[in-house]
Amino acid sequence: MEARLNVFTSPLAGKLLKHFASAGKVVTDSGLPMTTQELVKIRASQINGCGFCLDMHTKEAAAAGETAQRLHMVATWREAKVFTEAERAALELTEQGTRLADGAGVPDEVWENAAKHYDEEQLLALVSLIAVINAFNRLNVMTQQPAGDYVVGQFG
Repeated sequence: MEARLNVFTSPLAGKLLKHFASAGKVVTDSGLPMTTQELVKIRASQINGCGFCLDMHTKEAAAAGETAQRLHMVATWREAKVFTEAERAALELTEQGTRLADGAGVPDEVWENAAKHYDEEQLLALVSLIAVINAFNRLNVMTQQPAGDYVVGQFG
């Protein structure tokens, strides 16, 4: 499979991706737990059908010590007993924030549940992370970036 555009050699894409990555770095350095960050990236990528990001973030999470069981169960987190209540709240917010076009936005109860587990700065980091991963997903899905050959640490 070939990508429709080569975002790795394009000067314009390089500038754009630098800004996406900078926004992501702000979230990475926030007080939001890294485990939660990877789970959010994985779930949004599953919903959006972004194999490139799904490959990257499952490999990064595994390299950071995430268990195979938890990684395999992200798509079915509602039925899985392996996630904390805070992680479940983040995954629900991720789903609602990723599927904005499916409904009337993020329901108050979803927001209130997330607010039980995360302070305002962490909530802002979580919302920002959902926005950033959705942007990456959309770029990769539209350009049909192939998945499967990501190497942990490939982008720094």
